[in-house]
Amino acid sequence: MKFRRSERLIDMVNYLLEHPRQLIPLTYFAERYDSAKSSISEDLGIIKETFEQRGIGTLQTVPGAAGGVKFFVKVSEDKVRPFIKELCDLIANPDRLLPGGYLYLTDILGNPSIVQKAGKIIASAYSNTPIDVVMTVATKGIPLAYAVASQLNVPVVIVRRDSKVTEGPTVSINYVSGSAKRIQTMVLSKRSLAEGSRVLIVDDFMKAGGTVIGMKSLLEEFKAFVAGIAVLVEAEKIEERLVDEYLSLVQLSGVDVRDKKINVKEGNFFKRTN
Repeated sequence: MKFRRSERLIDMVNYLLEHPRQLIPLTYFAERYDSAKSSISEDLGIIKETFEQRGIGTLQTVPGAAGGVKFFVKVSEDKVRPFIKELCDLIANPDRLLPGGYLYLTDILGNPSIVQKAGKIIASAYSNTPIDVVMTVATKGIPLAYAVASQLNVPVVIVRRDSKVTEGPTVSINYVSGSAKRIQTMVLSKRSLAEGSRVLIVDDFMKAGGTVIGMKSLLEEFKAFVAGIAVLVEAEKIEERLVDEYLSLVQLSGVDVRDKKINVKEGNFFKRTN
């Protein structure tokens, strides 16, 4: 079937967005659309220029017989800032306050539109970093981890608090919770992570960072490496931060339960990415 150029461009864009960081040979597109490689190259040039102008991402051309093209998500700053501001406004709503000074974030982490945008922004920060796996703990951060992984085109590994029969043999460690100072357990299936994997740790909320330190210790048992750490929200006023190198979208700077005020500001995203 012969495609018109407009049809071809639309289909190519859709294919590239669905296969981020995957090398796609020009011959694949040429055969898919029954078109010359020169025409495909022109089309890719148009798509690359549009992606970069619109702050969607970029295309990387790999030369040679075994070469092709790769799409990398790259969200522009003029799209990131309004989203983070919107997120801050949402979190600052005093109706989110729960007994004990906790915040209700389930609706945000259950909103596909918000989670997908956040995942794309985090993935954008690590688009050029070699990553094999996204790791998270079995909590509310799972949707965010999958959103990030889909943009990086890598699998998700979920660390659990207890072992499941369906996961086979497991590796478990004990770690100290950074905020509560309690001994807790982490468990991961032996089949879920290959030796030498480069892992991006993603979580929804970080206080002192004890959970992240636990995941880092677990990775050592698998002889895997931390490629990065990213969280949606971090707490600012922590006496002892156990993690130094991390990326956050939003920073919770204070909660006043009596006056029902939640102080939220921009995280360190731009400091880490600029």
